[in-house]
Amino acid sequence: MENQHNPSVTQNQEVISIGDWMITILIAAIPILGFIMLFVWAFGGGSQPSKANWAKATLLWLAIMAVFYGIIVAIFGAFIFSNL
Repeated sequence: MENQHNPSVTQNQEVISIGDWMITILIAAIPILGFIMLFVWAFGGGSQPSKANWAKATLLWLAIMAVFYGIIVAIFGAFIFSNL
């Protein structure tokens, strides 16, 4: 069977090592810097596709969690103010 490759992925792309992922996750865990770096990695253009996709997925999860937390705060806030 012929080995089929995704045409958008070139053979020259390096695999991101475990050490690089460890540093990436460490930087992403720093409160303000990590949030900024997620945008740089996601949309900066200089990152490898796997790191850019990871950063985009992480930003999407952060947005989903922010909406979820906002809904929870609104529900509990309405409950608390209705009982005053």
